Amino acid sequence: MSWDEFEATLIAWSRKHQFQIQNLKAIELEALSAKWLASSTDRVNALGEQLRRIESELATRQPSALTTPQLFALARHLRRQIEQITGSVKFTSAVAEIPADEYHDQVQVWRG
Repeated sequence: MSWDEFEATLIAWSRKHQFQIQNLKAIELEALSAKWLASSTDRVNALGEQLRRIESELATRQPSALTTPQLFALARHLRRQIEQITGSVKFTSAVAEIPADEYHDQVQVWRG
């Protein structure tokens, strides 16, 4: 087999199996990510626990290494991190569940 034939075979094989190769790489990266990085739920739980401890400290404020302004700043920072991870939660319901007298096909513009 000549080099050109070998190269053509490799290119054909690469094209034929490109999606399988990409999927296997994605699976491998996902496994590594799961192994080394905490899930969103784990991060929120950890941040929530830190926030609970800080707010508990603020409620029973005893002199310690951090000043009260520092504890307030840390609590604010943890709240922001939790909000960033969880995003804005939105609840919806199916159109079929909306009572007929409350359902409107057209957009209503309300002006005050």
